[in-house]
Amino acid sequence: MKTLLEQNWETIDFEGDARWELVQRVIGSPHLIGSARLRDFLLHVTASAIRGTPEDATEQQIGIRVFQRSPGYNSSEDSIVRSHARLLRLKLSAYFSAEGASEPLIIEIPKGHYLPVFLPSKRAAEDSTHADLAPTDVEEAKDAAVSGPARMHRTGRQWGWLALGGVGLALLLCLSLGAVFQWQKQAPTKSLRQLWGPFLAGDPPLVIYSNALFVGNAKSGMRYAANDGSDEQPAGLVDSYTGVGELISVHELTKMFDHQHAEFVLKRSPLVTWDEARSRNLIFIGSVAENASLKVLPSMQEFTLTATAGAAGIVNHHPKRGEPQVYLRPEHPLTKDYAVIALLPGVQPENRMLVFSGLTTLGTQAAMEYALDPDTAAELLRQVNFKKQIHNFEALLEVNIRGGVPLQPRLVSIRVH
Repeated sequence: MKTLLEQNWETIDFEGDARWELVQRVIGSPHLIGSARLRDFLLHVTASAIRGTPEDATEQQIGIRVFQRSPGYNSSEDSIVRSHARLLRLKLSAYFSAEGASEPLIIEIPKGHYLPVFLPSKRAAEDSTHADLAPTDVEEAKDAAVSGPARMHRTGRQWGWLALGGVGLALLLCLSLGAVFQWQKQAPTKSLRQLWGPFLAGDPPLVIYSNALFVGNAKSGMRYAANDGSDEQPAGLVDSYTGVGELISVHELTKMFDHQHAEFVLKRSPLVTWDEARSRNLIFIGSVAENASLKVLPSMQEFTLTATAGAAGIVNHHPKRGEPQVYLRPEHPLTKDYAVIALLPGVQPENRMLVFSGLTTLGTQAAMEYALDPDTAAELLRQVNFKKQIHNFEALLEVNIRGGVPLQPRLVSIRVH
């Protein structure tokens, strides 16, 4: 079923514009046919590009016109446009790697912007190098691929050669822009490889996720049980549940490892043996309070979990000027959380371990997403990468929570060892 925006776009005359025709093929592909919002997103920003109205493709305007947000909404707290832009970039990449591989143009949405860029595909660039076109043919190809509805039909040999020169300059500019955007896409990927490199090479690392304990059952009711054996009914402990944030973290980590053609071994905390932990690189996911394995290994020294009088927080053991001694999260409603990302020595000198630990399961999820996002991973690397070596560190994140979803994790403090 077509969305209201799609129906509205049908009344606009972009007939003959190669960019609009390309977008129609993209939104009709299996990659976007099931997502009405992504189709509307792409149609809106493409129309803005064709009309020459980039002011209509800002985050605020997209939020209002595509996602029905109220005018003046706070886009810094509502990340719906940014999250859908990230997904749309992935869908476009998938399309042009599959059924769109023979397209003469490709669509890119540069990071930090939403106005699409239409560039000659690699195949089109190669074809143009070997093609023996008359000047008038070149001009027609230029009009079809770039200029859209604003066409100018020139005649005569002199105008033809001018058109050929214009096409050459335009092609050179497009290829140069393509190289810039390609570099921008590759640089963050390099940052991910730098940060995660020790865990992607050699023996698969051991990924250990927190395993909270409960008392009771699903029928009679369950309640949280302390993970230190102090609960009044230790015989009735249930250890078959874990947090949503840990689950999402493992899922995101799996996608990254698959992309890098690497593997890991996954275990819940109570099942990890000392021999396993001693011989591998380790990745801990979840609160230290729920991860018994982490308690017997080298631990964090700068930022540690605390719970006093029912309030959970992270102790800042060596606060810098202006920093609090304890970062406390609100309890009701839960609008903010704190999490720690730490790179620490492993059991053996040659091994290392990464820790992702939030005060809640949502904080843990945000910490993992922060380390897997190319832009924020690069931000983290700038703090800890000296002389081409990544030093051990403990980084504290502040996470906004809206509707039970972690948003916009922000680096608030870091200690480099």
